[in-house]
Amino acid sequence: METKKKSPLLRLWDMGEEEHGKLILAIVLAVIGVSCSMAAYYSAAQMIIGLLHGNQNISFYLTWCAIAFAGYVIKAVLYTLALSKSHQAAFSIMKNIRIQCMHKLTRVPMGNLLDVSSGQMKQLIVDQVESMETPLAHLLPEMTSNVLAPLFVFIYLLILDWRMALITLISLPIGLFFMSFMMKDYAKKYQGSVETAQKMNTAIVEYINGIEVIKAFNQGKNSYQKYADAVKANAEYFYQWMKSCQLPSSASRIVTPSTMITVLPFGLWFVMNGSLSVESFIVIMILAFGIIDPLIAAMSFTDSLAVVGTIVDLVEGLIYAPEQNHGNIPVQFEDTAITMKDVSFGYHEGQEVLHHIDLNIMPNEVCAFVGPSGSGKSTITKLIAGFWDIEKGDITIGNYSLKQIPLSQLNQKIAYVSQDNYLFNDTIMENIRMGNPDADDAEVMEAAKKAGCHEFIQSLENGYQTICGSSGTHLSGGERQRIAIARAMLKDAQIIILDEATAYIDPENEAIVQKAVSSLVKDKTLIVVAHRLSTITEASKIVVVNKGRIEAIGRHEELLANNALYKQMWQAHIGTREEAL
Repeated sequence: METKKKSPLLRLWDMGEEEHGKLILAIVLAVIGVSCSMAAYYSAAQMIIGLLHGNQNISFYLTWCAIAFAGYVIKAVLYTLALSKSHQAAFSIMKNIRIQCMHKLTRVPMGNLLDVSSGQMKQLIVDQVESMETPLAHLLPEMTSNVLAPLFVFIYLLILDWRMALITLISLPIGLFFMSFMMKDYAKKYQGSVETAQKMNTAIVEYINGIEVIKAFNQGKNSYQKYADAVKANAEYFYQWMKSCQLPSSASRIVTPSTMITVLPFGLWFVMNGSLSVESFIVIMILAFGIIDPLIAAMSFTDSLAVVGTIVDLVEGLIYAPEQNHGNIPVQFEDTAITMKDVSFGYHEGQEVLHHIDLNIMPNEVCAFVGPSGSGKSTITKLIAGFWDIEKGDITIGNYSLKQIPLSQLNQKIAYVSQDNYLFNDTIMENIRMGNPDADDAEVMEAAKKAGCHEFIQSLENGYQTICGSSGTHLSGGERQRIAIARAMLKDAQIIILDEATAYIDPENEAIVQKAVSSLVKDKTLIVVAHRLSTITEASKIVVVNKGRIEAIGRHEELLANNALYKQMWQAHIGTREEAL
């Protein structure tokens, strides 16, 4: 039997489990505060009754004035405390949700992340989580108190006169009726606003990140137009949405507060026929304002209530996204032999890019992958690194399937350096230290020397304390790659994967890096996706990949003699080198 899904508000409540104490306290304080505010209405009623009865006792009126003033003061103090507690809880919950989201990103398949633009991810983790502040900090304490406190007053009115109690609420369902037109498909419309905002964020991030290319190719007008169109589309969506809400919203705001239109004539009629005392009529008439004002305040949160479901769905979509299928118990590796058994893989269902891959890589072996662009070389190395789970076939390291190896242990076992290396907006020292957070400065510098980047780092004004910039933009491509190799050296993993890691390194420094790599892989398994074939001629095993299949395996001389594709690639490489010379 299918379990009924919890309401969005309950799911949001569950998200803040660690802060339930503060939220409950906030609700209690807010309810008491709103209830105390009713003292002013009741005091006003008693003073009017006193005047009608000719009461000339000044202390009588001063007492009720004091009660009214005390009610407002208590309400202000308790409401302030309630909002303080609810905001403390809200910001703590938002912090924890963002931390959960960031931890989750390290455990979901890489493909799930590549399918989402940075603008969309920012919109989810920053904007959508931020939009939870209103439901958590305001909706829970304020809406709850603005409903419960009038409920208590309504019960009191029922005791005075049940007819008048019901009459005080006549305008409320009429106002809600008009509001229902505004709230129709509200969640769907909000989802549309999220999508337009995501597109706008993506366009903004793309425009900023690509500003160098835009200027270089004089594409400012076209690229800006794409950005401007996204911003205009977002604005137009909200304009049309708000325009459709204008009439029902105005009608609701006009009708809902009009309690006196019904209370006054019916009350006078009941007084005139003797079924209602003047005193009760005055109390009911004034307290009617005390009921309707908080309810109007509560109604102002209906839009927040309507979008809670969408917000929670989006956040839970990431927090509870399927994780990579890995074991939790650390394994004891006998060696680092890597085996791929009949592996087929596609980034998207029904679109295979690798077909029936069978491969053995022995411990301490240098295995190079070569092949045309798009043949599947990098995909194979990323599967070995555990970036994706595979559904067909199996990959083992040391006779353990990747699915048996805890993800953290697998990450410790493998150092992966790609062509597109990411450096954080931090110092060069800290970017290299990411390979081993426990390394001291001397060890970081030693790794940099081995990677051939110590000299250029020292030539910078701030040396190792130089800030790399967002994505390492303050450094050249070759400098970024050498720093990434230094980071891999510092990690001291047993399996090294270099995915065209020397693609941007100039010939002058390539010999230094090759020497560094030779030092790095001593007594380790090295897997290389070759950018320059001349760098892998000494590899113990070269794998030729073509159209997602392994076409040939052998040493350099064997492949030159027996594989037409490898020979063609080698001749093209030699020809390019001769032309360059």
